[in-house]
Amino acid sequence: MTQTADKIKPGYPLFLDEDYQASITSKRETSEERVDQAKLDEVFEWTTTKEYQELNFARESLTINPAKACQPLGAVLCALGFEKTLPYVHGSQGCVAYFRTYFNRHFKEPIACVSDSMTEDAAVFGGQKNMFDGLENAKALYKPEMIAVSTTCMAEVIGDDLNAFIGNSKKEGHIPQEFPTPFAHTPSFVGSHTTGWDNMFEGTMRYFTLNTMEDKAVGSNGKINLVPGFETYLGNFRVMHRMMQEMGVDYSMLSDPTDVLDTPADGEYRMYDGGTTIDEIKDAPNAIDTLLLQPWQLPKTKKYLDTVWHQPASKIDIPMGLEWTDDFLMKVSELTGKEIPASLAKERGRLVDMMTDSHQWLHGKSFALYGDADFVMGLTKFLLELGAEPKHILCHHANKRWKKAMDAMLADSPYGQNSTVYMSKDLWHLRSLCFTDKPDFLIGNSYGKFIQRDTLHKGKEHEVPLIRLGFPIFDRHHLHRMTTLGYEGAMYMLTTLVNAVLEQLDRETNEMGVTDFGYDLVR
Repeated sequence: MTQTADKIKPGYPLFLDEDYQASITSKRETSEERVDQAKLDEVFEWTTTKEYQELNFARESLTINPAKACQPLGAVLCALGFEKTLPYVHGSQGCVAYFRTYFNRHFKEPIACVSDSMTEDAAVFGGQKNMFDGLENAKALYKPEMIAVSTTCMAEVIGDDLNAFIGNSKKEGHIPQEFPTPFAHTPSFVGSHTTGWDNMFEGTMRYFTLNTMEDKAVGSNGKINLVPGFETYLGNFRVMHRMMQEMGVDYSMLSDPTDVLDTPADGEYRMYDGGTTIDEIKDAPNAIDTLLLQPWQLPKTKKYLDTVWHQPASKIDIPMGLEWTDDFLMKVSELTGKEIPASLAKERGRLVDMMTDSHQWLHGKSFALYGDADFVMGLTKFLLELGAEPKHILCHHANKRWKKAMDAMLADSPYGQNSTVYMSKDLWHLRSLCFTDKPDFLIGNSYGKFIQRDTLHKGKEHEVPLIRLGFPIFDRHHLHRMTTLGYEGAMYMLTTLVNAVLEQLDRETNEMGVTDFGYDLVR
């Protein structure tokens, strides 16, 4: 083989070498029962037609390339946002391996998370013994100050009771009675990763505050609480901290995994770093109000704020783009009595200037986009502010109220008149739409690259280029450190969008003497 120790090649272009190509050809001929290329081409072409789209949208019992992940993934991220907390998943080892590698690939960081390794016997007799050993070992080995427990499909199917199992673990002496162990049931077969985050957050707040509300008084600590929801842009935490500090607002960020997911390479290993403290959690009911930065994804948290903390949980939209960032800052100012400082007003002015500079390149461009409910809504709002046209808008795990709100927002804008909102649809549905009603660009996570590849395979004129915004981003580096919230986030998204348009223009106009009349330097 051509791969040798003194000349290492990556997978590309290694697999184009003659010996690898021969091996691939042999495998296809002897093992794959591959149909001939003409048949493959025929089926591919059929899947790009309107006829196929109608059949595709009629399916009910099959999901292909879902635009979501499962509940425990969100629960793990939520747990990572609390100080010296170890996420613990009551389920099989393979599930936790999936969660860890998913976050490893996105954040490019090691992820602390354990399981109690349930296997066949636990599936029959229940997993209490696994939890006895697992909690004791996790505390002894990794020395957390809190263990946050969630579940997987196996534990939920057999009906394991976390409250009882954790209580029995303490009763039997496997962990101390006073050791903090918030928990949430997070079955993978319903909801999504955003549901899991919501469940774990509500479970944590419930654990620390449900039975200690007698001495709590709304507004007594003079602070506001910010709840980020399932948030994977670490810059969004930092921009929220910065804006609150510039306003002089006393606040708590409830679940902040920034430091543990972005630790420096300075010679010191940190299994735990940063995060919301237990004291902040216990004091949170005393805040003036709690603002949910992704309100469509936090229904359980919202109910808990209403019924237990008795806070207003003032209605806001995700602070993305110009208008909704304005609304957020004005709400914070209203609640706290703090004025919006000149520094943020100047930052807003820079965003408006950028929008003015770039609007002619985005005006009239059509986009297909997908992702989580609040992210998709905020991005759609920003596209409308830019004069762009969101053509196909897809969220796999939204509800009818979300769709109604989306439709109303689109109806209010001249740029939303040709938009269609899809819920409970996956990326294979979106693939059909990109063939039969082609947008200029696709916006979403890394999984959209397969749609770009397929549309390009049909012909260059059919290609729908992918602009990577969302979660997960596996095939590009360091985008998770960027920002999508606030004026700063709008600047980043605008830069990303307009330069994607200009890069595509370059690709379409770089043929010497033929199309290079548009290959200019005056843009």
